[in-house]
Amino acid sequence: MDLQGTSFIGAGRGTGGAGEARAANPVSGEKLDPVYHSEGEETVEAVCRLAAEAFENYRGRSGREKATFLRTIADEIDAVEEEIVTRMTVETALPEGRCRMEKGRTCFQLRLFADLLEEGSWVDVRIDHADPGRVPVPKPDCRSMWRPVGPVVVFCASNFPLAYSVAGGDTASALAAGCPVIVK
Repeated sequence: MDLQGTSFIGAGRGTGGAGEARAANPVSGEKLDPVYHSEGEETVEAVCRLAAEAFENYRGRSGREKATFLRTIADEIDAVEEEIVTRMTVETALPEGRCRMEKGRTCFQLRLFADLLEEGSWVDVRIDHADPGRVPVPKPDCRSMWRPVGPVVVFCASNFPLAYSVAGGDTASALAAGCPVIVK
């Protein structure tokens, strides 16, 4: 896992320029590498445009395609478990067991949403057929189902670095619904 301290902006990387921050070990106070570079307002606007463009493509993906995407994210997290757990313990002072549990919960959530996508009932399709003979007025045909609404911004919780953060339930549910995610 190569931490570079820059933001992912679409398929590229941010350039920073709006400030810097470093994580610190809460036990020792030691500043940790890398230096994280903040992005400015212009980049934020570009990110929002990219997310809107991604929405046009992603919302039309099938449940199976989105399920594969979520499972791939979980598999990639599993593949770097040791690096994630090591970094989590250093940055948060949480015990290793708690970090592993949170990593497991995160991957479970991603896979749970993948299962729901494949199963399909989450869209909650409702068809209320017309009744032209209803008195005093005819009843119209009404149909509804859940649909993605657009890009979602997730503001991460540092006390739960995974489960309520970058890859956690908020992000997993937005991606499952067909919404691209901007993570802050």
